[in-house]
Parts: sequence; C-alpha cells; structure tokens
Amino acid sequence: MKKLSLKVVKLLSKKRLKISFAESCTGGLLSSSITSISGSSKVFTLGLVTYSNKAKTNILKVPKNVIMKYGAVSHEACLSMVKNLYKISKTNISISITGVAGPNGGTKEKPIGLVFIGVKKGNKTVVKKFLFKSRIRNSIQRSTVNKALNLILSFAK
Repeated sequence: MKKLSLKVVKLLSKKRLKISFAESCTGGLLSSSITSISGSSKVFTLGLVTYSNKAKTNILKVPKNVIMKYGAVSHEACLSMVKNLYKISKTNISISITGVAGPNGGTKEKPIGLVFIGVKKGNKTVVKKFLFKSRIRNSIQRSTVNKALNLILSFAK
C-alpha cells in the first residue's frame, strides 16, 4: 500500500491535481495511506469519514430516499456520495467508498466483502463494484484502499 500511495502522491503532484475522499467502510484508511506520504499536502484537500447514514445524508447530501430504496451500500449511494463530494471539495478528483467490511452485517444480497468505489474527475464519473473473498475486516479494508489507489492512478494519467 505504501508504494502505491507514494506513486499516487508523486503522480498527482506532477500533474498538479488535488484529491478528496469520502470513506465509509474503510474508516479513513485511504486518507491515512495518502497523508502518511511526505508531500501529500500538495495534493490532498479533504477526507471525510461518512460512516453513518446520517453523515451521508447530512454532510454529503445523499438523498434519504436513495439510502431507503437502495441502501447505503449500493451503486446509487456511492454515485451520489462521489458527485456531492466533488461539488463540496472542488478538487480535480474525488473518491467515494461504501461497503460491507464484516465480519458481521452481510446479507445474501449484500455479502461481506461487497464494496463500491466511485471516482469523479471532470465530466467522467465511474462507480466500480468489487466483491472481496476475504471475510477478515482489515483485509477487506486494505484491498479496497489498494483498488482505490489504482483507480486514482488510472484517472490521473
């Protein structure tokens, strides 16, 4: 993760791009992975841990009906999170993460390891769905952060 974070900070610095995150199931791990790199202040603007539904609706302005209809762990919620973060942060790239890190809380429809990562840069917005096989919370969180860092690299090029 450290090498990947360093690569992200270097690339964003070189391209003069600013980044922001809205994290749920990773609890700030993505923000921490970036801020652990010297020089990250040149690229990192904002990191929100919107863990509860209330935080998602109050801070990120995710419509309550989106959470009620699709759930907080959904393509729709992740999309709303990233679009609104982009407006709030005014950064070049915004990332949103929502998922079920386990080891409890999974359902048949939304199993442990289900994660959505949203990325927005300019007019391009993508929400990717992942299903990590591990049932270990820390492993799911770390895998999610690695996927997010790789997505940042592909968007920043």
